[in-house]
Amino acid sequence: MRLIPIAAIAACLLVGCGDDPLPKPKAELRLEYPTPKYHETEIAALPFTFEKNDFAQPISSIKYDRNSGTIGVNVEYPSMKGTIYLTYKPVSDNLTNLLRDAQELTQKHVSKADEIAEQVYVSPEKNTFGMFYEVGGNAASQSQFYLTDSTNHFLNGSLYFYAKPNFDSLYPAAVYLKNDIRHIMETLKWK
Repeated sequence: MRLIPIAAIAACLLVGCGDDPLPKPKAELRLEYPTPKYHETEIAALPFTFEKNDFAQPISSIKYDRNSGTIGVNVEYPSMKGTIYLTYKPVSDNLTNLLRDAQELTQKHVSKADEIAEQVYVSPEKNTFGMFYEVGGNAASQSQFYLTDSTNHFLNGSLYFYAKPNFDSLYPAAVYLKNDIRHIMETLKWK
């Protein structure tokens, strides 16, 4: 009778032996966004057109300053808690100041940014020239850009999230919206 309990214990020990347990890696939040679908956004009050992602809300408000000719347009992504702010200014012997202001706006993020990568944008067929800035790290804005035709039009854009800057958490949304910003730049046409 003693053989049965010893045999049962031996069987349990043999079955229980196996590979050593390994710690599992920390799980990461997987964020998936819809494949972008773009449509041209033409608003009579704007001196330009561009293609906007359907995932963004329809443009509902335009801020216009009659004294300076400045026009503000927001492309909002509520589910991502992010907004692309577009600011248009007419060019009239002030191109140097507009370029300096756009570059200074980006440089304000240097203290928090790990890096700022610059990419020149040139489209002679659309008479559009500019710069795209990708800001890495825990900066308030992850992407910025400006476009101009050098004679009449100047457009500045910035991406901001309604959240405390945390590059690791914002990275998937920042990449998605960075691609939308590039699409805006590539499809922009001056009227």
